[in-house]
Amino acid sequence: MNRTGTRRWWALGALMLAVLAVGLDGTVLSVALPTLATALHATETDLQWFSSGYLLVLAAAMLPAGLLGDRYGRKTVMLGSLALFGAGSAACALSPSAGAFIAARVVLGLAGAGIIVMALSALTVLFSEEERPRAVGIWGAANFLALPIGPIFGGWLLTHAWWGWVFLINVPVALVGLVAGLALVPQSRSPERPGLDLAGMVSATAGLVAVTYGLIRAGGSGWTDPGTVAAIVAGVAVLVAFFLWERRLGGLPGGQPLIDLALFRSASFTWGVLLTGIAALAMTGVLFTLPQYFQAVLGTDAMGSGLRLLPLIGGMVAGVIPAASVARLVGAKITVAVGFAVLAAATLVGATTTAGSSLAFIAAWTAVFGVGMGLVFATAASAALAEVSEERSGVGAAVMQALQKVGGPLGAAVLGSALASAYQARLDLAGLPPEAASAIRSSVFGGLAVGRELRSAALVDSVRAAFVHGMDVALMVSAGIAVAGIVLAMVFLPARAAARAQGSEAATERPRAASA
Repeated sequence: MNRTGTRRWWALGALMLAVLAVGLDGTVLSVALPTLATALHATETDLQWFSSGYLLVLAAAMLPAGLLGDRYGRKTVMLGSLALFGAGSAACALSPSAGAFIAARVVLGLAGAGIIVMALSALTVLFSEEERPRAVGIWGAANFLALPIGPIFGGWLLTHAWWGWVFLINVPVALVGLVAGLALVPQSRSPERPGLDLAGMVSATAGLVAVTYGLIRAGGSGWTDPGTVAAIVAGVAVLVAFFLWERRLGGLPGGQPLIDLALFRSASFTWGVLLTGIAALAMTGVLFTLPQYFQAVLGTDAMGSGLRLLPLIGGMVAGVIPAASVARLVGAKITVAVGFAVLAAATLVGATTTAGSSLAFIAAWTAVFGVGMGLVFATAASAALAEVSEERSGVGAAVMQALQKVGGPLGAAVLGSALASAYQARLDLAGLPPEAASAIRSSVFGGLAVGRELRSAALVDSVRAAFVHGMDVALMVSAGIAVAGIVLAMVFLPARAAARAQGSEAATERPRAASA
């Protein structure tokens, strides 16, 4: 694969369009849920499955998508996934019922898995180890760029046009990504076509679905709910069986397991993957709480929330740009640890937010948080990808993405529990009817609705103050997660990946590492 010239950067742009299409779908859905409840006569259970059904299929399809890309061609799988994504988005817009909409979301989950995994795996093929941190950082920025863009444009469309347009806007984005990918992204596949490990695919899919479902359920029903516990325990058991099967298959003559477990002997791969997951977990504290703060406490709409998230994205871009140079100077270990330190400091400052905090204060600490995220994500992901051969880059990227997609519901469940318990502990519900008290405990938005219905300014202020307290506690938990990231990076992540990115040593070191 030729890694010279500017064509590969144009190819990266095509890949980012594809990733942006997937990201827009998730953020647009969150804005559109209230409208969909009315337009499709959807129940609360339907609304939950609009999001959960997509997440379950997305997590389940990651590893199979990686294998198919390695076997049949990564460009082929990505382009097919983009076409399917455009069709699924149109089906969402034209759905006549909640059931049809859920079916369209399942199609989007399948397509999204192929796009996300193939885009990341292509970076291993397109870029050298020296360039990869910047490429991975741009890839990460495209993932997070949808966070403000989705609410901004989605909110505007919901205000001025038919609700179906919030999904139809994904169609031209997917089409442009399809054309650009066809013209610019080179075809690549494993020289030796990997086998179809059907038992591995089934067990990995079942385990990931069960764990993800359990974590989604924990966010609504709590960690002690029998269904939550059963799903998580069953999922973990199936995943353990999956890894035992993979180890057995790998030891058989001619055995071709879905995942080459030798990858996990590399500290750079293992801890690079885990640390990107930990960074995403810490970021959940910000992404889970701030939109609620903007809308419930400051009184903005979804579009206003998107605008107020722009400093975070700008900070992330600012962190990505120097990540490769910093890693070359001080090594991946120190760069990731410094990034986590910036994350921890920013979230600790954010945990001092009050109902009267200025927008400048919030913009400042979220921008600093973005800088730390850019440093961590670009460097840790590059350290992991440095250990993945081009031949199995699809499955290697799928492992990383599967962990991150499970980490999203995990972060929402953990930090949501911290926020909810702190919020409820600060509420003063004495003298209120049981129905009203239950609505207030359920969420800050329920509390505001009750306060306005009772025309009690004091109750509204109390609910907002309780929520801000809960948000601050959740941000402190995020800071604790970032501190854990510092320790784990310093203890386990080798600086070797950064050393191999320097000059010609990269070309000789990697084959020796692979043979070892």
